[in-house]
Amino acid sequence: MDLLITGGAGFIGSNFIKYMLANNDHNIINVDKLTYAGNLDNLKDIADHKNYKFIKGDICNPELINQVVNQNIDMIINFAAESHVDKSLDNPNLFFKTNVLGTQILLDAAVENDISKFIQISTDEVYGPGQKGEFHTEEDALSPTNPYAASKASADLLVLSYQNTYGLPINITRSTNNYGPYQYPEKIIPLFITNLLENKKVPLYGDGRHVRDWLHVKDHCRAIELIINKGKSGEIYNISSNNRFENIELTKKILTNLNKSEEYIEYVKDRQGHDRAYFIDASKIREQLNWQPEYDFIKGLKKTINWYKSNKKWWKKLKEK
Repeated sequence: MDLLITGGAGFIGSNFIKYMLANNDHNIINVDKLTYAGNLDNLKDIADHKNYKFIKGDICNPELINQVVNQNIDMIINFAAESHVDKSLDNPNLFFKTNVLGTQILLDAAVENDISKFIQISTDEVYGPGQKGEFHTEEDALSPTNPYAASKASADLLVLSYQNTYGLPINITRSTNNYGPYQYPEKIIPLFITNLLENKKVPLYGDGRHVRDWLHVKDHCRAIELIINKGKSGEIYNISSNNRFENIELTKKILTNLNKSEEYIEYVKDRQGHDRAYFIDASKIREQLNWQPEYDFIKGLKKTINWYKSNKKWWKKLKEK
């Protein structure tokens, strides 16, 4: 099978490409604009793989996308997105251009070239905040509360409309927060790990009581592979590992792993529109596709910390930017 992976030089996309090349015989074309979070160092070890090809390009360029998809592409998996909530507060226009217009251009190419499936990689944030004990299912209405989440929700609705209008086979994935190797050090786990490795304090928003569910990126990759092979057309799949922690709990786990005291916590002003918690129900993918997370969070976090310890050259040059 010939796959087009967009945004494959980012955190989740690069992990997915390496996972697929290690476990399948698919041909993969990776189109990535290489914005600040796109990094070819993530893929250095497979750059010369016989089944892999990289093209630098923007998903908002319809001529390029049509040219690529016309190369007998069977399936598109769209990871390409602006994804940092803080940045979306400063520049919403960029998020809607990439996350909505870019998705629409990919969808048009998919319809024009009659591909077998389009998979949209989305986020649990499209549902908006939830209350403990109230878990969002795939049938729930979308209620995003920040420009990033609104742009992803808009893209999801666009994807669904292309199935309804043009008969395009689609799937949408909505996962909880990912962690693991090669994550850009603006996100909480790599930021806190690398700050502590530099003997710096960690900036914790507000009272630190915001709740997130943590999914190891390789468990996410396994879920997407199952959706490629077995996902029913038109279905949306929530992906969650049920590793929910308040940010203060998460911070203390990182501090403990790195033998640092709580004096390294610096409470900072909360960001605008900061959702208190997300709760999603991932029963569908567990029951329909028999997916289960393999990573224990404590072991996965320790392994992630060790990766950042062993790859200082990778993250130091990113933080220097």
